[in-house]
Amino acid sequence: MAGFGWKLHGDGRHLNPGEVVRPGERLTWGRTVALGAQHVVSMIGACFVAPVLMGLDPSLALMASGVATVLFLVMTRGRIPSYLGSSLSFVGVSAVIAGQGGNAGTLTGAMLVVGAALAGCGLVIHILGARVIHAVLPPVVTGAVVMLIGFNLAPVTASVYWPQDQWTALATMLFTGLALVVLRGFWSRIAIFLGLVFGYALSWILDRTAGMIHSANGAGKVTDHWRLDFSGVEKAHWIGLPTFHAPNFSASAILVALPVLVALVAENAGHVKAVGEMTGDPLEDKMGMAIVADGTATVLSTAVGGPATTTYAENIGVMAATRVYSTAAYSAAAAFAVLFGLCPKFGAVVAAIPGGVLGGITVILYGMIGLLGAQIWIRNGVDFTVPLNLIPAAAGIIIAIGGVSLKFTEHFELSGIALGTLIVLTGYHCLRWLSRAAGQRRMPLLDAGTSGYDGSADRNDGQAP
Repeated sequence: MAGFGWKLHGDGRHLNPGEVVRPGERLTWGRTVALGAQHVVSMIGACFVAPVLMGLDPSLALMASGVATVLFLVMTRGRIPSYLGSSLSFVGVSAVIAGQGGNAGTLTGAMLVVGAALAGCGLVIHILGARVIHAVLPPVVTGAVVMLIGFNLAPVTASVYWPQDQWTALATMLFTGLALVVLRGFWSRIAIFLGLVFGYALSWILDRTAGMIHSANGAGKVTDHWRLDFSGVEKAHWIGLPTFHAPNFSASAILVALPVLVALVAENAGHVKAVGEMTGDPLEDKMGMAIVADGTATVLSTAVGGPATTTYAENIGVMAATRVYSTAAYSAAAAFAVLFGLCPKFGAVVAAIPGGVLGGITVILYGMIGLLGAQIWIRNGVDFTVPLNLIPAAAGIIIAIGGVSLKFTEHFELSGIALGTLIVLTGYHCLRWLSRAAGQRRMPLLDAGTSGYDGSADRNDGQAP
């Protein structure tokens, strides 16, 4: 496979403090497979949640994510360690389409068109070069987009997972944090997975010692229930095919879905830049192809009835924690996903992971994702005493995190990541043009500690240095 042939990192077993495993390297295959399993565990909750919320088959989504990841790795020649899972960007769109009388086929048809448009945008970027991204998405914008993508996930933890079992969530969070900081070598690399195992075991013990818990369940209803519910596992078959269906196309549904394209381009660009920052490998030459790959994977998935795909922020968090960027681990994860997509019983076991456990894990993971945006700002020297940088980023992040919505018509509105991204992107470029047209320089808004300020408001206006 072009671009592959991983080189063994050292002896494949021991890593010194501060060492990283680069995309073209790997640990021993046993350790690589274990890391691949951790990537599956970290993404599988969102990969299942997205299709369930949209009325699609989660087993098909899991299988499609594995195929999409392999396609992505091949098209980017193994340079970008990323996992492509089910996109949550279309959950709101699916509700609107359902309200218009559309069905699952209508939704997948609309997502297929958006996927094709995304691939087209990536092709333009690939041909014209990364300067298109630098011009449209400078560091201040991409940092804000990465940050709002991560922090936008916070309400999922706070309102869905954590309330199901707050004490297990707290214990899992503390154990995972301790494992990340205290453990060394390979064990520190699989700390996220160890945290999930710890939380799973703790929930099993509490069920047998403390009995049922009175709290919100997965549906948000407060009731007495077991932390671990294996009823679905007992009923599920060991082997089974997912449910396929053909897409159909509706102009109104496509118009509702197309605005998500703005967020997807920014999300992919932000993801690639974040991975480039983490690995120390400039990926500008692969940015366009990465977007093409995501769009192509979305077309492939939706053509058989699956959800749209996207590069998964959850797995960025795992890489940040483990410092293992090997694409071999992602190949192993993809193989697991395809196999597990054919095993309904495995899906049931994953679905049985208690919400409290996911709450403890996602507090750390989602926070790591958001703070990668801050890392982009720091490494590019973005100056937030400059109003041009401060205002769009501040507004977009608050809009995305707070779940602000903007209703255009009875059947079309933007909110969350899509609206926050749009505010950051258009706000920055509009204000940049207006400030230059006016020919004015302004004093900084945040001037604490900036004595001796020379009046130059454009020390770093967010463009790449």
